[in-house]
Amino acid sequence: MSDPRNVKLAEVLIDYSLEMKPGEKLYLEVIGTETLDLARDVVTVATERGVVPFWFYNDDTLVRRWLLGATEDQLKAYGEFHKPIMESVDAYIALRGSDNPFTMRDVSPDQMELYQKHFYKPVHFGIRVPKKKWVVLRYPNKSMSQLAEMSQETFADFYYDVCTLDYGKMSRAMDPLKALMEKTNRVHLKGPGTDLKFSIKGIGVLKCDGKRNIPDGEVYTAPVRDSINGEISYNTPALYQGVTFEKIHFVFEKGKIVKAEATGDQAKFQKILDTDEGARHVGEFAIGINPVIHHPMKDTLFDEKIYGSIHLTPGNAYDDADNGNRSAIHWDLVLIQTLEYGGGELYFDDQLIRKDGEFTLPELQKVLSKEALLS
Repeated sequence: MSDPRNVKLAEVLIDYSLEMKPGEKLYLEVIGTETLDLARDVVTVATERGVVPFWFYNDDTLVRRWLLGATEDQLKAYGEFHKPIMESVDAYIALRGSDNPFTMRDVSPDQMELYQKHFYKPVHFGIRVPKKKWVVLRYPNKSMSQLAEMSQETFADFYYDVCTLDYGKMSRAMDPLKALMEKTNRVHLKGPGTDLKFSIKGIGVLKCDGKRNIPDGEVYTAPVRDSINGEISYNTPALYQGVTFEKIHFVFEKGKIVKAEATGDQAKFQKILDTDEGARHVGEFAIGINPVIHHPMKDTLFDEKIYGSIHLTPGNAYDDADNGNRSAIHWDLVLIQTLEYGGGELYFDDQLIRKDGEFTLPELQKVLSKEALLS
């Protein structure tokens, strides 16, 4: 018997996030055995709506075995095989529920770089992100609740509360922030170990309101590529390519990371930033506003939406907020500015708009406070 919460979430994905129409083709990628429960309900709801589903069961243990031995020619062929599949569909859902988030830890940085270059960049950044309707989400399995340091039952309750919020209401509440960012030139971030300035003038501004990620809750743009100067100290652990990095600190000069420090696998850390020329430049700046998410859990889809956070992302820019930066990586790194995490300030054109994670402008307080978003 289906869990009613999975049915509700499947309806959110098909009806709200993707707005699927009869006859449209859906690519459903299912990662991890526990995720199959939700996948079955997505297939059921899609079929009821007249959608044509294609499902692909995947698993990080299979990808790991492939990457441990695949040659560059094989990886090129793998990408070429997957490109027409992505091109042929109207929408894509990724249900991610890996049993072990550290499965890729012992895959060499060189192999991960080739995988990003020959598969992820052409198939996902080249086709899926700019040309298709898509949404990505995790599943509340055992490993995810462990990362969140919660019991699985408590975490599942939290997960469904977050993932089935009224995203239509959240979208409307984001409008004043989006409008303010569209007319902003200079951004200034301040906080412990952080004093960073850049411009966002002329770059597109987008609301993330449940149409791309579940959970959601951010407004994003990108810095003018060469405008970033100063330093930033991220205070959220980043789990990337099977490795946890902490205390990440960057120094920027004219838009480029010229100094990078972190705890964790140093060889892999530097290799990620040397993936290509664009990996040491930034492709996204975003403000997190989800009122239900307050603490990091080593999961980017949740951590980047934390209320009172920002993320500044080395790597590829999105086409709809394009600063011209191109890379095979897109590494969302999160700085939480609430008092619990050290506080901080966010200025637009020398005007303080958020202090210690709370908006200071009346027009933003009215719609984007935790109380307003949850009422």
